[in-house]
Amino acid sequence: MRCVAVVGVGTTPFKARWREKTYLELAYDAAKAALDHAGMTKDDIDCCVYGIYNDFFERQFQPDLYVHDYLGMAPKPAVRVATGGATGGSAVRIGFAEVASGACDTCLVLGVEKCADLFSYDHQSATPEILKAISYTADMTYEQPTGRTAAASFALAVIAHRKRYGNPTDEQMAKVTIKNHKNAMLNPIAQSPKELTLDEVLNSRMITYPFRFYDNCLYSEGAAALILASEEVAHKYTDKPVWITGIGASLDWASLGNRESLYTFTSSRVAAKKAYEQAGITDPIEELDLAELHDAFTGTEILAYEDCFFCEEGEGGRLVDEGIVERDGKLPVNVSGGLIGCGHAVGATGIMQTNEIVLHLRGEAGERQIHGARRGLVQSIGGVACAWTVCIILERGF
Repeated sequence: MRCVAVVGVGTTPFKARWREKTYLELAYDAAKAALDHAGMTKDDIDCCVYGIYNDFFERQFQPDLYVHDYLGMAPKPAVRVATGGATGGSAVRIGFAEVASGACDTCLVLGVEKCADLFSYDHQSATPEILKAISYTADMTYEQPTGRTAAASFALAVIAHRKRYGNPTDEQMAKVTIKNHKNAMLNPIAQSPKELTLDEVLNSRMITYPFRFYDNCLYSEGAAALILASEEVAHKYTDKPVWITGIGASLDWASLGNRESLYTFTSSRVAAKKAYEQAGITDPIEELDLAELHDAFTGTEILAYEDCFFCEEGEGGRLVDEGIVERDGKLPVNVSGGLIGCGHAVGATGIMQTNEIVLHLRGEAGERQIHGARRGLVQSIGGVACAWTVCIILERGF
């Protein structure tokens, strides 16, 4: 396989609603920003990978066709990826394969989501329609009739972990959301930057036990894009390449009843192990400088510490209590604000996470810069309670 570098990145602000832009305009803005960052034009792109999770959100079946048109990319080859919350990470993985295999020298990877146009006039809110669109992910025979939600699926995992190990506690989960909202205050594209207190979080209303209001990420609208290039081409466009040195993926059972356990996510462990093996990492807590983990819910971030081998099973809560994952800790996690603080524009999220790591490795993250960062991890998960996982290792190449 050929070596593959990220040579340009671009991310729009994540917002509750982009009233003034269509999903096509958001996609254009992110693609243009990534091309400008790389010093490229669309004519320099050989192929495209589009990450768009939900056709209902865009109110358009096969929205990738029209993104391709809007970007003026015809007749270049392109493919659309949709793997739930892992859509962005999966798009990066497919783009990596395109370049690493020699099928193309440069690839635009772009994710976009615009969900709030699914407005319910009966409820005067987009939320019911968004939740309905997401609910179609559940098994139509056994799960949809029960009203299963994403929050409920992840809540089951957190409850099982508590029963076995006694954590994550409410206080530990609250510390995660306080951390991520605070980190978002330094991120100009973040949807939910704010200072929270422990009391505010613990006294917020219950959504799905044990998740309270602030334990949940917000749905977002936005887009993110990056440009991948082969080693032979990368140095033509940048003297600050960031290499993808490891990439692992896994798809576990969709049915929770078929899984090996509920208190740990097998797909995350398999994907992380594969990525570490490729990158030559044996001790992640010592060899990584920062990580962007999929914190759709606070408890899942804590479980991710274990599934990404930052600690032993059952010790994720300790990393929170000891401040190891704080911005100034041994291994900063979700300096962007994560999904909770920055936002979750599903198809774009994994690309946003990747772009965040790239900016730190290039020394371009502004006020939130983790100084001296040379290696970072992205964990992108999706499907029914982490059915899919993609883990990506990025390293500074200069």
